[in-house]
Amino acid sequence: MSEALARILADAGEGRFPPPDGSTTVVAQPSSRDAGVLAFTAHSVVFTDEDPQWVRDTLAATPGDALAATMNPYFLSALLARTGRRMNTIDLLTAAPALPGAPEPALREIDDPEHPRVVRAVKYRDEVRVWSADGGVLILGRGVAGRWEAAIEVDEEARGRGLGERLARAARHLVPDRVVWAQQSPGNARSVRTFQAAGYRPVASEALLIAG
Repeated sequence: MSEALARILADAGEGRFPPPDGSTTVVAQPSSRDAGVLAFTAHSVVFTDEDPQWVRDTLAATPGDALAATMNPYFLSALLARTGRRMNTIDLLTAAPALPGAPEPALREIDDPEHPRVVRAVKYRDEVRVWSADGGVLILGRGVAGRWEAAIEVDEEARGRGLGERLARAARHLVPDRVVWAQQSPGNARSVRTFQAAGYRPVASEALLIAG
C-alpha cells in the first residue's frame, strides 16, 4: 500500500498543508478501493494508479483556471473515463482533533453486520462501528488511506434539536486516533453548519472515484 497519501492527510489533519504553489502532486492509490482528487489551497493531490504523465497532460489541456483544473468537470470526466470509475459529488473534507472522555449523548453500539447502515458503511470503510441514539446514528470507520471518518444520520422528526451536532462531537470522543475526518456536500448547508459547530474545520475539497 502506498503511504504517500496517508502522510499528506496526517499532516493536513494537524494543520500542515502542502505548499500553496499552484502545483499538483500525483501519488499512487493507497488501496485498490480508493482513488480520487484532493484540492487544498493552491495545491492539489491526485491519487491514482494511472500514468502520472497522462494526469499532467490532461490537466494542462483542461480549460479554465489552472488552479482549479483538478476539480474541473473536464479533467474529472477524463479521469473517470480513463479509470472506468464513477463519482457521486465533490465533497468538503473537514477534520477535528480527538477529545478526551466519554461522549455526551447516550449511545448504543449496533453489533449487527446485517443492519442496513452497517451494510452501507462497509462498502466504503473498514473497521466500521455504528452507534445509535434516540433519533440518530453515528458511524465511524477507516476510509481513504486509513483515516478515521465519521458520518451521522438524524431522523427527520429529531432534527432541529442539536442532535446532529452532539453526534458529530461524540465522534471526536470515540475516534481511536488523533484526528477524525468527515465529508459534507457543500450544498448541504445544514450538514456543513452541524459539523463546523461540532469543531470540524475545512481542509480541502475531495472527489472520490468509486469502483464498479
